[in-house]
Amino acid sequence: MTTKLARPRGRPRKFDVDEAIATAQSLFHSRGYEAVSVSDVTETLGINTPSFYSAFRSKAGLYERVINRYADHGAVPLADILRPDRPVADCIIAMLEEAARRYATDPAATGCIVLEGCRCNDEEARDLARAAHGAAAEVIRSYIAARHPSDAAQLTEYISTLMIGLSAQARAGKGLDTLLETVRVASYAIAAALRA
Repeated sequence: MTTKLARPRGRPRKFDVDEAIATAQSLFHSRGYEAVSVSDVTETLGINTPSFYSAFRSKAGLYERVINRYADHGAVPLADILRPDRPVADCIIAMLEEAARRYATDPAATGCIVLEGCRCNDEEARDLARAAHGAAAEVIRSYIAARHPSDAAQLTEYISTLMIGLSAQARAGKGLDTLLETVRVASYAIAAALRA
């Protein structure tokens, strides 16, 4: 004899959206945006597809929420590092060192979720990542411009290129020691540019 289990009445149990975004952040960070499908997300979260689309609109909509969360949970804390009471070169180097640490710390989620997203094929997700990267670059540029206005634009491009390179190197399996050595070499160029 078999007994049929009765389904609970009423609406299905709701999922915690904030927890879902945190879980998606781990998925996108470890695999990359394009390697994560909607079914990967729904399966990991234990939700159905309509619930996913109701909460996030699309995979890119979820990615936008992940990027916003990453600003507070994972990204380099620019406001804490780029301080007006310290030399600009020291702060920029400290920022690059912190980026290297964050990019290499978790072997399952290397690099920067935003910088890696800047290269994806999904136009909406790529635009979201590029906008977040552009906003961070503007914070850096403004910080430099406050004391070195003529050097700000060019130095910001150099720093942006370094951060992209550090992220890519971490994704390629380079360890923290290698990334920090890259920052050490770059620190000479940064210090020289700001002395000139």
